[in-house]
Amino acid sequence: MKVMVILPTYNEAENLETMINALFALPVPDLSVLVVDDNSPDGTGQIADELAQKHPDRVAVMHRAGKLGLGTAYIQGFREAFARGADYILQMDCDFSHDPKYIPQMIERLDTCDCDIVIGSRYAKGGKLDETWSFFRKLLSWWANSVYVRLILGEKLRDATGGFRLWRREVLQGMDLDRIRSNGYVFQVETIYVAEKLGYKVDEIPIYFADRRQGQSKMSFKIQLEAALRVWQVWLRHRHLKPSMRLPVPDQQPAA
Repeated sequence: MKVMVILPTYNEAENLETMINALFALPVPDLSVLVVDDNSPDGTGQIADELAQKHPDRVAVMHRAGKLGLGTAYIQGFREAFARGADYILQMDCDFSHDPKYIPQMIERLDTCDCDIVIGSRYAKGGKLDETWSFFRKLLSWWANSVYVRLILGEKLRDATGGFRLWRREVLQGMDLDRIRSNGYVFQVETIYVAEKLGYKVDEIPIYFADRRQGQSKMSFKIQLEAALRVWQVWLRHRHLKPSMRLPVPDQQPAA
């Protein structure tokens, strides 16, 4: 089973090599990484190229012209993973807020359970947030996931905004990525809403969500407010979807 990790990066020079080393230390034999870098001014792209030279069969790099948004980074990364013959596609942050140690458990769950997507969830039973978060930040995150998004979209899962996800390739292909319009943090909400409306099954495993180890957070209150408002757009755009509207999935072609 080929697993490809999609790592969107912008100014992650302090984290990238450590993250890739941590991923390669996992007991997952056929795991590779695609770094999608948005022309980071701190040299992340150059570090990624050096790692690709060091691990030519396991690291690939996609350079983009500038800071073009999280959503388009993942969409381009997913399509590249299709072309490279990935069976499972993992999306995660590069800053260690998503701990790689949970990945084998996520893979096992997807292997053995009747589900199509596995989410590393802060709000599943047993999940936990970083203790250094302020009360307001914890409350806002809990309210967004447990009240706001679930109320508007009728979501069943507990962590609709989380970005630590393992997908079956067939799910992303059947969803039709051209349907996805969001390009900020609401991208996470839109993709999982579309998946659920199309009848794909989602499971969650609890994780400890740590604050980033190095560098500065890219999440601001303005970004959070914009994401909250765009949840209504997601509902208006996709409320009509049903399982019969999945795209037919092409046979997987072996990677060149």
